[in-house]
Amino acid sequence: MALMFARLARNFIKNGYFPTDEVTLARILTALEPCASGSMRILDPCAGEGVALAETAHHLDPSATLVESCGVEYDEERAWHAKTLLDRCIHGDLFSTQITLRSVGLLWFNPPYGDLVSDKALTADRRFEGRNRLEKLFYERCVRLLQPDGVIVMIVPYYTLDAELCGWIAGHFRDVEVYLAPEQQFKQCVLFGHRRRNGDGRGVADTRKRLLGFAQEEALRQVLPEIWTKAPYVVPPVPAGEFQFWSQALDARQLAVEVKRFPTLWGQFDTHFGRCGLTRRSPLRTPSDWHLALMLAAGDISGVVTARDGRRFVVKGDCHKEKSVKIAMEPNEKGGVSEIRTLTDMFVSEILAIDMTPGSDTFGRTISIR
Repeated sequence: MALMFARLARNFIKNGYFPTDEVTLARILTALEPCASGSMRILDPCAGEGVALAETAHHLDPSATLVESCGVEYDEERAWHAKTLLDRCIHGDLFSTQITLRSVGLLWFNPPYGDLVSDKALTADRRFEGRNRLEKLFYERCVRLLQPDGVIVMIVPYYTLDAELCGWIAGHFRDVEVYLAPEQQFKQCVLFGHRRRNGDGRGVADTRKRLLGFAQEEALRQVLPEIWTKAPYVVPPVPAGEFQFWSQALDARQLAVEVKRFPTLWGQFDTHFGRCGLTRRSPLRTPSDWHLALMLAAGDISGVVTARDGRRFVVKGDCHKEKSVKIAMEPNEKGGVSEIRTLTDMFVSEILAIDMTPGSDTFGRTISIR
Protein backbone atom coordinates (compact mmCIF):
# COMPACT_ATOMS: atom_id res chain seq x y z
CA MET A 1 0.00 0.00 0.00
CA ALA A 2 1.12 3.57 -0.58
CA LEU A 3 1.96 5.65 2.47
CA MET A 4 0.83 9.25 2.53
CA PHE A 5 3.15 10.89 5.04
CA ALA A 6 6.30 8.80 5.40
CA ARG A 7 8.26 10.74 2.79
CA LEU A 8 7.38 14.03 4.46
CA ALA A 9 9.52 13.14 7.44
CA ARG A 10 12.90 14.79 7.63
CA ASN A 11 16.07 13.03 8.75
CA PHE A 12 15.52 12.79 12.49
CA ILE A 13 17.76 9.73 12.94
CA LYS A 14 19.90 11.07 15.74
CA ASN A 15 20.25 10.90 19.51
CA GLY A 16 19.21 7.26 19.56
CA TYR A 17 15.88 7.90 17.83
CA PHE A 18 14.81 5.89 14.78
CA PRO A 19 11.30 6.24 13.30
CA THR A 20 9.22 3.20 12.34
CA ASP A 21 10.28 2.11 8.86
CA GLU A 22 7.82 2.28 5.97
CA VAL A 23 7.57 -1.48 5.41
CA THR A 24 6.69 -2.24 9.03
CA LEU A 25 4.23 0.65 9.15
CA ALA A 26 2.45 -0.46 6.00
CA ARG A 27 2.04 -4.02 7.26
CA ILE A 28 0.73 -2.86 10.64
CA LEU A 29 -1.98 -0.79 9.02
CA THR A 30 -3.44 -3.83 7.23
CA ALA A 31 -4.36 -5.23 10.67
CA LEU A 32 -6.33 -2.15 11.79
CA GLU A 33 -9.92 -1.20 11.00
CA PRO A 34 -12.10 1.73 12.10
CA CYS A 35 -15.26 1.35 14.15
CA ALA A 36 -18.55 1.01 12.27
CA SER A 37 -19.82 4.39 13.46
CA GLY A 38 -18.66 7.31 15.56
CA SER A 39 -15.38 9.17 15.89
CA MET A 40 -12.10 7.75 17.16
CA ARG A 41 -9.18 9.06 19.22
CA ILE A 42 -5.64 7.70 18.78
CA LEU A 43 -2.49 8.50 20.75
CA ASP A 44 1.26 8.18 20.29
CA PRO A 45 2.95 9.05 23.62
CA CYS A 46 6.39 9.04 21.95
CA ALA A 47 5.30 10.58 18.67
CA GLY A 48 8.64 11.45 17.12
CA GLU A 49 7.95 13.50 14.00
CA GLY A 50 4.31 12.29 13.97
CA VAL A 51 4.49 10.27 10.74
CA ALA A 52 3.37 6.89 12.10
CA LEU A 53 0.30 8.27 13.86
CA ALA A 54 -0.63 10.57 10.97
CA GLU A 55 -0.47 7.62 8.61
CA THR A 56 -2.62 5.56 10.99
CA ALA A 57 -5.22 8.34 11.19
CA HIS A 58 -5.37 8.57 7.39
CA HIS A 59 -5.75 4.78 7.12
CA LEU A 60 -8.66 4.77 9.60
CA ASP A 61 -10.38 7.76 8.01
CA PRO A 62 -9.07 9.27 4.75
CA SER A 63 -11.50 12.19 5.15
CA ALA A 64 -9.70 13.23 8.37
CA THR A 65 -13.01 14.07 10.07
CA LEU A 66 -13.58 11.05 12.33
CA VAL A 67 -10.13 10.55 13.87
CA GLU A 68 -8.47 12.79 16.45
CA SER A 69 -4.71 12.17 16.51
CA CYS A 70 -2.80 13.16 19.64
CA GLY A 71 0.91 12.94 20.31
CA VAL A 72 3.54 13.77 22.92
CA GLU A 73 7.19 14.30 21.99
CA TYR A 74 10.11 15.41 24.14
CA ASP A 75 12.46 16.59 21.38
CA GLU A 76 11.61 20.14 20.29
CA GLU A 77 12.44 19.80 16.58
CA ARG A 78 10.54 16.54 16.18
CA ALA A 79 7.60 17.81 18.24
CA TRP A 80 7.10 20.90 16.09
CA HIS A 81 7.26 18.78 12.96
CA ALA A 82 4.62 16.47 14.49
CA LYS A 83 2.37 19.47 15.14
CA THR A 84 2.08 19.94 11.38
CA LEU A 85 0.76 16.38 10.91
CA LEU A 86 -1.31 15.66 14.04
CA ASP A 87 -4.45 17.28 15.41
CA ARG A 88 -2.85 17.84 18.81
CA CYS A 89 0.76 17.45 19.91
CA ILE A 90 2.47 18.38 23.17
CA HIS A 91 6.12 19.31 23.19
CA GLY A 92 7.21 18.11 26.60
CA ASP A 93 7.88 15.27 28.98
CA LEU A 94 5.23 12.52 28.91
CA PHE A 95 5.47 12.21 32.69
CA SER A 96 4.53 15.89 33.09
CA THR A 97 1.32 15.63 31.07
CA GLN A 98 -2.30 15.34 32.15
CA ILE A 99 -4.19 12.91 29.90
CA THR A 100 -7.60 11.47 30.74
CA LEU A 101 -7.44 7.81 31.72
CA ARG A 102 -9.17 5.23 29.48
CA SER A 103 -9.81 7.88 26.83
CA VAL A 104 -8.08 6.65 23.64
CA GLY A 105 -9.13 3.87 21.28
CA LEU A 106 -5.69 3.14 19.82
CA LEU A 107 -2.32 3.41 21.53
CA TRP A 108 0.67 3.48 19.19
CA PHE A 109 3.41 2.44 21.62
CA ASN A 110 6.98 2.69 20.30
CA PRO A 111 8.85 3.93 23.40
CA PRO A 112 12.54 4.70 23.90
CA TYR A 113 14.70 1.60 24.23
CA GLY A 114 17.34 1.03 26.90
CA ASP A 115 18.16 0.30 30.51
CA LEU A 116 17.16 2.68 33.26
CA VAL A 117 19.88 4.45 35.20
CA SER A 118 20.30 3.67 38.87
CA ASP A 119 18.39 6.76 39.99
CA LYS A 120 15.55 5.33 42.06
CA ALA A 121 13.41 8.39 41.34
CA LEU A 122 12.87 7.12 37.81
CA THR A 123 11.13 3.99 39.06
CA ALA A 124 8.73 5.80 41.40
CA ASP A 125 7.88 3.72 44.48
CA ARG A 126 8.38 0.26 42.99
CA ARG A 127 11.16 -1.99 41.73
CA PHE A 128 11.00 -3.99 38.54
CA GLU A 129 11.31 -7.73 39.03
CA GLY A 130 13.23 -8.14 35.77
CA ARG A 131 15.55 -5.71 34.02
CA ASN A 132 14.98 -2.03 34.70
CA ARG A 133 14.01 -0.93 31.19
CA LEU A 134 12.69 2.31 29.76
CA GLU A 135 10.05 0.29 27.89
CA LYS A 136 8.54 -0.85 31.19
CA LEU A 137 8.53 2.66 32.65
CA PHE A 138 6.69 4.06 29.64
CA TYR A 139 4.33 1.05 29.50
CA GLU A 140 3.20 1.64 33.09
CA ARG A 141 2.45 5.27 32.30
CA CYS A 142 0.64 4.65 29.01
CA VAL A 143 -1.40 1.46 29.37
CA ARG A 144 -3.91 3.16 31.66
CA LEU A 145 -4.76 5.69 28.92
CA LEU A 146 -6.28 3.01 26.68
CA GLN A 147 -10.03 2.50 26.94
CA PRO A 148 -11.61 -0.97 27.35
CA ASP A 149 -11.52 -2.88 24.04
CA GLY A 150 -9.00 -0.32 22.76
CA VAL A 151 -6.17 -1.48 20.50
CA ILE A 152 -2.46 -1.38 21.29
CA VAL A 153 0.24 -1.46 18.62
CA MET A 154 3.43 -2.13 20.56
CA ILE A 155 6.86 -1.99 18.91
CA VAL A 156 9.70 -3.05 21.22
CA PRO A 157 12.82 -5.24 21.04
CA TYR A 158 11.73 -8.83 21.55
CA TYR A 159 14.45 -9.45 24.15
CA THR A 160 12.65 -7.03 26.51
CA LEU A 161 9.74 -9.50 26.82
CA ASP A 162 10.82 -10.94 30.17
CA ALA A 163 8.53 -12.72 32.62
CA GLU A 164 7.40 -9.48 34.25
CA LEU A 165 6.52 -7.57 31.07
CA CYS A 166 4.83 -10.64 29.54
CA GLY A 167 2.73 -10.94 32.69
CA TRP A 168 1.67 -7.31 32.46
CA ILE A 169 0.71 -7.60 28.80
CA ALA A 170 -1.22 -10.84 29.34
CA GLY A 171 -3.11 -9.32 32.26
CA HIS A 172 -3.99 -6.15 30.39
CA PHE A 173 -4.74 -7.45 26.88
CA ARG A 174 -6.68 -10.18 25.11
CA ASP A 175 -6.44 -11.43 21.49
CA VAL A 176 -2.70 -10.83 21.65
CA GLU A 177 -0.63 -11.47 18.51
CA VAL A 178 3.13 -10.89 18.24
CA TYR A 179 5.44 -10.99 15.21
CA LEU A 180 8.94 -10.04 14.24
CA ALA A 181 9.19 -6.69 12.45
CA PRO A 182 10.31 -7.00 8.80
CA GLU A 183 13.26 -4.72 9.57
CA GLN A 184 15.48 -6.37 12.21
CA GLN A 185 18.18 -3.75 12.73
CA PHE A 186 16.94 -3.26 16.31
CA LYS A 187 15.51 -6.77 16.85
CA GLN A 188 11.99 -5.37 17.10
CA CYS A 189 8.72 -7.21 17.46
CA VAL A 190 5.22 -5.89 16.75
CA LEU A 191 2.50 -6.79 19.23
CA PHE A 192 -1.26 -6.27 18.86
CA GLY A 193 -3.97 -6.65 21.49
CA HIS A 194 -7.36 -5.49 22.76
CA ARG A 195 -7.54 -3.92 26.23
CA ARG A 196 -9.29 -6.24 28.65
CA ARG A 197 -12.35 -5.11 30.54
CA ASN A 198 -12.32 -5.29 34.33
CA GLY A 199 -12.79 -8.84 35.52
CA ASP A 200 -11.83 -10.45 32.21
CA GLY A 201 -9.16 -13.00 33.10
CA ARG A 202 -9.67 -15.46 30.29
CA GLY A 203 -6.52 -16.89 28.73
CA VAL A 204 -4.05 -14.83 30.79
CA ALA A 205 -1.75 -17.76 31.58
CA ASP A 206 -1.75 -19.02 27.98
CA THR A 207 -0.99 -15.54 26.61
CA ARG A 208 1.89 -15.07 29.03
CA LYS A 209 3.36 -18.47 28.14
CA ARG A 210 3.10 -17.76 24.41
CA LEU A 211 4.82 -14.37 24.75
CA LEU A 212 7.66 -15.86 26.80
CA GLY A 213 8.08 -18.59 24.22
CA PHE A 214 8.30 -15.99 21.45
CA ALA A 215 11.03 -14.12 23.31
CA GLN A 216 13.05 -17.23 24.19
CA GLU A 217 12.60 -19.57 21.22
CA GLU A 218 13.73 -18.35 17.81
CA ALA A 219 11.75 -21.10 16.06
CA LEU A 220 8.47 -19.59 17.36
CA ARG A 221 9.05 -16.17 15.78
CA GLN A 222 7.19 -15.36 12.59
CA VAL A 223 7.61 -12.20 10.55
CA LEU A 224 4.68 -9.77 10.37
CA PRO A 225 2.77 -10.73 7.19
CA GLU A 226 2.39 -8.33 4.29
CA ILE A 227 -1.40 -8.72 4.32
CA TRP A 228 -3.30 -9.36 7.55
CA THR A 229 -5.57 -12.42 7.19
CA LYS A 230 -6.78 -12.83 10.76
CA ALA A 231 -9.62 -10.97 12.46
CA PRO A 232 -8.81 -7.26 12.27
CA TYR A 233 -8.22 -5.08 15.31
CA VAL A 234 -11.15 -2.65 15.32
CA VAL A 235 -10.55 0.73 16.94
CA PRO A 236 -13.55 1.53 19.21
CA PRO A 237 -15.36 4.89 19.18
CA VAL A 238 -14.46 7.72 21.55
CA PRO A 239 -15.87 7.19 25.06
CA ALA A 240 -18.18 9.75 26.64
CA GLY A 241 -16.79 12.43 28.90
CA GLU A 242 -14.35 15.34 28.82
CA PHE A 243 -10.90 14.72 27.37
CA GLN A 244 -7.97 16.37 29.11
CA PHE A 245 -4.74 16.62 27.14
CA TRP A 246 -2.27 19.18 28.40
CA SER A 247 1.21 19.63 29.81
CA GLN A 248 1.97 20.85 33.30
CA ALA A 249 4.86 22.93 31.96
CA LEU A 250 4.53 25.09 28.82
CA ASP A 251 7.50 26.73 27.16
CA ALA A 252 7.17 30.22 25.72
CA ARG A 253 6.81 29.03 22.13
CA GLN A 254 4.06 26.57 22.94
CA LEU A 255 2.27 29.08 25.17
CA ALA A 256 2.23 31.61 22.33
CA VAL A 257 0.43 29.10 20.12
CA GLU A 258 -2.17 28.43 22.80
CA VAL A 259 -2.76 32.16 23.31
CA LYS A 260 -3.44 32.54 19.58
CA ARG A 261 -5.99 29.72 19.78
CA PHE A 262 -7.70 31.29 22.84
CA PRO A 263 -6.77 34.99 22.59
CA THR A 264 -8.73 36.41 25.52
CA LEU A 265 -10.49 35.54 28.73
CA TRP A 266 -13.35 37.98 28.15
CA GLY A 267 -15.82 35.10 27.92
CA GLN A 268 -14.96 34.43 31.57
CA PHE A 269 -14.56 38.06 32.57
CA ASP A 270 -17.15 37.90 35.35
CA THR A 271 -15.53 34.82 36.82
CA HIS A 272 -12.10 36.45 37.03
CA PHE A 273 -13.10 39.98 38.01
CA GLY A 274 -16.13 39.39 40.21
CA ARG A 275 -19.82 39.12 39.62
CA CYS A 276 -21.54 41.98 37.79
CA GLY A 277 -24.91 43.37 38.64
CA LEU A 278 -24.67 42.41 42.32
CA THR A 279 -25.81 45.15 44.67
CA ARG A 280 -23.32 45.61 47.49
CA ARG A 281 -24.05 47.35 50.73
CA SER A 282 -21.66 50.04 51.88
CA PRO A 283 -19.91 49.33 55.20
CA LEU A 284 -21.25 51.13 58.26
CA ARG A 285 -17.89 52.79 58.85
CA THR A 286 -14.62 53.26 57.02
CA PRO A 287 -12.80 49.90 56.98
CA SER A 288 -9.59 49.71 58.96
CA ASP A 289 -6.40 48.25 57.51
CA TRP A 290 -7.28 44.96 59.24
CA HIS A 291 -10.71 44.88 57.61
CA LEU A 292 -9.22 45.69 54.21
CA ALA A 293 -6.76 42.83 54.61
CA LEU A 294 -9.63 40.42 55.34
CA MET A 295 -11.55 41.67 52.31
CA LEU A 296 -8.48 41.21 50.11
CA ALA A 297 -7.90 37.69 51.41
CA ALA A 298 -11.52 36.84 50.63
CA GLY A 299 -11.20 38.28 47.10
CA ASP A 300 -14.06 40.64 47.81
CA ILE A 301 -12.33 43.76 46.55
CA SER A 302 -12.90 43.65 42.80
CA GLY A 303 -14.65 45.46 39.99
CA VAL A 304 -14.44 48.99 38.60
CA VAL A 305 -13.03 51.65 40.93
CA THR A 306 -12.92 55.42 40.30
CA ALA A 307 -10.14 57.33 42.05
CA ARG A 308 -10.61 60.81 43.50
CA ASP A 309 -8.70 62.32 40.57
CA GLY A 310 -11.07 60.68 38.06
CA ARG A 311 -8.89 57.75 37.00
CA ARG A 312 -10.71 54.42 36.53
CA PHE A 313 -9.31 50.99 37.31
CA VAL A 314 -10.52 47.42 37.04
CA VAL A 315 -9.25 45.79 40.23
CA LYS A 316 -9.03 42.32 41.71
CA GLY A 317 -7.86 41.68 45.27
CA ASP A 318 -6.07 38.56 46.47
CA CYS A 319 -3.93 37.24 49.29
CA HIS A 320 -1.04 34.81 48.91
CA LYS A 321 1.67 33.30 51.08
CA GLU A 322 5.35 34.09 50.74
CA LYS A 323 8.36 32.92 52.71
CA SER A 324 10.77 35.30 54.39
CA VAL A 325 14.32 33.93 54.64
CA LYS A 326 16.60 34.93 57.51
CA ILE A 327 20.21 33.72 57.39
CA ALA A 328 22.44 33.63 60.45
CA MET A 329 26.02 32.38 60.86
CA GLU A 330 26.86 30.72 64.19
CA PRO A 331 29.99 28.88 65.38
CA ASN A 332 29.58 25.17 66.00
CA GLU A 333 31.22 22.71 68.40
CA LYS A 334 33.82 21.62 65.83
CA GLY A 335 35.24 25.10 65.50
CA GLY A 336 33.55 25.80 62.22
CA VAL A 337 30.65 28.03 61.26
CA SER A 338 27.10 26.79 60.63
CA GLU A 339 24.63 28.60 58.43
CA ILE A 340 21.14 28.66 59.89
CA ARG A 341 18.27 29.51 57.58
CA THR A 342 14.95 30.47 59.14
CA LEU A 343 11.90 30.46 56.86
CA THR A 344 8.87 32.43 58.02
CA ASP A 345 5.49 32.34 56.30
CA MET A 346 4.10 35.76 55.43
CA PHE A 347 0.60 36.44 54.09
CA VAL A 348 0.77 39.23 51.53
CA SER A 349 -2.30 41.16 50.40
CA GLU A 350 -2.18 42.35 46.81
CA ILE A 351 -4.41 44.26 44.42
CA LEU A 352 -4.01 43.92 40.67
CA ALA A 353 -5.36 46.93 38.83
CA ILE A 354 -5.77 47.57 35.08
CA ASP A 355 -5.73 51.27 34.21
CA MET A 356 -8.80 51.95 32.02
CA THR A 357 -8.51 55.77 32.03
CA PRO A 358 -8.55 57.12 28.43
CA GLY A 359 -5.42 59.14 27.69
CA SER A 360 -3.55 57.87 30.73
CA ASP A 361 0.17 57.14 30.39
CA THR A 362 -0.47 53.70 31.92
CA PHE A 363 -3.64 52.91 29.95
CA GLY A 364 -4.12 49.15 29.58
CA ARG A 365 -1.27 48.28 31.89
CA THR A 366 -1.53 46.06 34.96
CA ILE A 367 -0.42 47.70 38.18
CA SER A 368 0.35 45.71 41.32
CA ILE A 369 -0.51 47.33 44.65
CA ARG A 370 0.93 45.47 47.67
